[in-house]
Amino acid sequence: MKKLLTAALAALLAAPTALWAQSFPDKPIRIVVPYSAGGTTDNMARVLGEPMRSELGQAVIIDNKPGAAGAIGAREVVHATPDGYTLFFTNSGILSVTPKVSKNAGFDGGKDFAPVALVSRAPLFLVVPGDLPVKDLKGFIEYAKKQPNPLPYASAGVGSFGHLASELFLKAAGVRMTHVPYKGQAGTTQAIVTGEVKMLITASSGPMNQFIADGKLKLLGVTSPQPSPLAPGTPTIASVLPGYDAETWFALLAPAGTPKAVVDKLNRAINKATAQPAIEQSFVKFGVTASTTTPEKLGEMITSDIAQWAPIIRDANISAD
Repeated sequence: MKKLLTAALAALLAAPTALWAQSFPDKPIRIVVPYSAGGTTDNMARVLGEPMRSELGQAVIIDNKPGAAGAIGAREVVHATPDGYTLFFTNSGILSVTPKVSKNAGFDGGKDFAPVALVSRAPLFLVVPGDLPVKDLKGFIEYAKKQPNPLPYASAGVGSFGHLASELFLKAAGVRMTHVPYKGQAGTTQAIVTGEVKMLITASSGPMNQFIADGKLKLLGVTSPQPSPLAPGTPTIASVLPGYDAETWFALLAPAGTPKAVVDKLNRAINKATAQPAIEQSFVKFGVTASTTTPEKLGEMITSDIAQWAPIIRDANISAD
């Protein structure tokens, strides 16, 4: 009898949530993008907006909240009502790196969000100046080890994902290099093209691809564990350094505590949107490939990334404060 009463009570408590989830959404959904308009993350969010609106029946509003390596946008979502109407369009670095390199980040990437949907994946490119006397990644590693002084390498800033990916590479290769941080990708691209630095691990971009095509840069490897369609014929770093993996990914999250029924409904809508050929083609132009998974699997990816990058940050003593 007691079990029956307990089951009945649980059903009564769950009923309002289930009914509310069925009516979700009944007002516009806001997607917080932690960068300024015009970048890769912002472009993806805007491209997804229309198919999401079509699937969910409500407008999707893009709200840019740039600054503090993504922390301003993250805090905006963490403190929002967990009802599915405020989402966070983020990359893996913000979740796994920003809280570890900044004491004032104000959020925990593994605890403060409800994983909703994976949207895309992207490898980083390892490039060197076109006139550097190396032909491949193995040759570059040997070249770097022979230099009397550590070669300089660039990143888009202390604690950036490219910085972490570079430190992971150096650790795996057993190479010492000197970190030279710049303010954003434009500065790093200029530095590697002119030879001011000798290595850069960075996201794909139009200018970067053109410099590679013109021979001003050599693309030696991609950071994803598998070859990437974004760089046909380019070997993975893992083919030379087994186990190396510094692929970045982009996803939509909600505040922790968002009802599972709402999360699942959003996941289905986003997965349908990213499966559309037009969306897939647009993403390729942004330097990413569309990819989907369940909220549960996305949660596992977040946990895995945090575990991977924490010791790299600690051992390299990386701090953005």
